[in-house]
Amino acid sequence: MFRTIQRKTHILLHPEIGNSKWDKIVNGVIITLIILNVIAVMLETVPEIHEPYEHLFLYFDRFSVAIFTIEYVLRLWSCTVELKYKHPVKGRLKYMFSLGALIDLLAILPSYIHVIVGLDLRILRILRLARFLRLFKLTAYMKATRMVVDVFRLRMNELILSMILAVFLIIISSSLMYFAEHREQPEAFKSIPHAIYWSVITLTTTGYGDVVPKTGVGKFLTGVLILIGVGIFALPAGIITAGFLEESRKSKSGRIRCPHCGEILPEHFHADTAPPEHHTHHSDGNKS
Repeated sequence: MFRTIQRKTHILLHPEIGNSKWDKIVNGVIITLIILNVIAVMLETVPEIHEPYEHLFLYFDRFSVAIFTIEYVLRLWSCTVELKYKHPVKGRLKYMFSLGALIDLLAILPSYIHVIVGLDLRILRILRLARFLRLFKLTAYMKATRMVVDVFRLRMNELILSMILAVFLIIISSSLMYFAEHREQPEAFKSIPHAIYWSVITLTTTGYGDVVPKTGVGKFLTGVLILIGVGIFALPAGIITAGFLEESRKSKSGRIRCPHCGEILPEHFHADTAPPEHHTHHSDGNKS
């Protein structure tokens, strides 16, 4: 019974796993509260709004902190459902240092620091800006942001390769332009590291126009490098687009992820019948 409640709580707080009515309600409430918090932080910087309604902003912040604290505690309590956090003590400590848990903690910590310690108003204003971290909590409650994370995770090797190619191109183009333009423009191209600035703004097609080639060789190289740069710098966009299309097809198929390992479950599983134990969906008996 206890384990069942724990598992249901975990699924309720992880909308990418469940798809019931209550999942959607909790999802909607938390997303709305996060957005309202971000709006409140921005409005507090407007004196005409903040001064007459300062007490309302304070009460809303306390209410938000209470809700986010309950959410954090429930996440910490139910995280042992996942295999990587299954140990009741070590598992929870490991979860506390995960990126998502750290964001959750930093989103509420400034308020508690102010109440417990008491801070100078200037320091308090800086800490209050940390409430913008609550915006990152959306990644845990919006399936679209989950898709973005999955795309970057699954396509990480290709993205790293494309970034390496881009860095190589920047270094090569900087070296070529230094030797082509150094004598003509010793200040603009005084060294290869200085030429990197020209390479970045040129190859990314930003083109501020403050540093331009003047020699014939430099202009020719610039034309060639821009054409190559358009192709190289377009690679990440193509990789990410392909990843989004792949994830979109998985999403439209209605299949869900395992609450334990994050893998896509077979078609015979649905959100309301998620496997109670790790990898019970592997019919061939292979368990990781």
